[in-house]
Amino acid sequence: MRRRATSYAVLAAALYAVNIPFSKRLLLHVSPTMMAALLYLGAGLGLLAGRLAGRGLDRRATSLTRKELPYTAAMVALDIAAPILLMLGVERTTSANVSLLSSFEIVATSLIALVLFREVLSRRLWLAIGLVTAASALLGWEGSSGFVFNRGSALVLGACLCWGFENNCTKMLSSKSSQEIVIIKGCFSGLGSLLVALAAGESLPAPGWALLTALLGFVSYGLSIYFYILAQRDLGAAKTSAYYSIAPFLGVALSMLLGERPGPRFYAALAVMAAGTVLMVRDTVALQHTHAHAHVHTHAHVHTHAHQHGGLVHTHQHSHVHSHLHVHGPDEERHLHTHQDLPDHGHSHAS
Repeated sequence: MRRRATSYAVLAAALYAVNIPFSKRLLLHVSPTMMAALLYLGAGLGLLAGRLAGRGLDRRATSLTRKELPYTAAMVALDIAAPILLMLGVERTTSANVSLLSSFEIVATSLIALVLFREVLSRRLWLAIGLVTAASALLGWEGSSGFVFNRGSALVLGACLCWGFENNCTKMLSSKSSQEIVIIKGCFSGLGSLLVALAAGESLPAPGWALLTALLGFVSYGLSIYFYILAQRDLGAAKTSAYYSIAPFLGVALSMLLGERPGPRFYAALAVMAAGTVLMVRDTVALQHTHAHAHVHTHAHVHTHAHQHGGLVHTHQHSHVHSHLHVHGPDEERHLHTHQDLPDHGHSHAS
């Protein structure tokens, strides 16, 4: 079961990795904002069709309510901005650069969690953040006499920043149906991007190119998330995300297979990015082991009761033992409380 779950996690990473290299080629026939819209609509409508066909992944999960509406609205808005910025970046730089820069999303997510939600970052994660940031700067540098940042790389980093905020919003919905969340993301964010594209004067592509783009979205977003959730059931969130971190490097490999030949600076950034990613994975796995423990708290209360019958006073001593079992795992926290009443450990009589 764990081997199958591992294969699902790797498959999820591989399916997402095809997004950038093939989007780069489709951009020759589809405008960037329209591309973002069709990718998300393909994912959302594809999973919606699967849900209507009874192919639900998490039927036991609860649906979204009005309480989650602010986070849901923010998630949709950010998912409109992020893919548009990404496609604009893909249009202006190589797909290998974009694939590698997508690792910056983890940095953005971690720093936003630190600032907004006061999450604690380990020393290892701080070092990983520094390495990934340095590699991102190296990829974006134009190499001229002054420090000029490549416009395409800046747009990709902007997309990663949006997804960093979006990840923290989605985390607030983690107890809800993952499939429902993806359908809402795909359909509403895709529709929003479509309206932006039409308002900007972009036209719909030829039906064949539109269908290919939506199919790419269904595969690289919809099916990728589908297998990610399946893997998470048996591996847990930490290990699944560790396996999924290979996606940028698979994207780089596919870009090279399709004919891209990056320069020496890219390979230097690749080495630094790989070191940062390894540190992030090790930090994630270490955090999982740290929280996977159980501990028991036991405490007793001893007290007396005094009863008066006529001129006779009885005092009864009682002992109450309470035990609390806390189990902290990577994906759950369980509490078990037991209470034991041990009466009449002592009697005294007074008149």
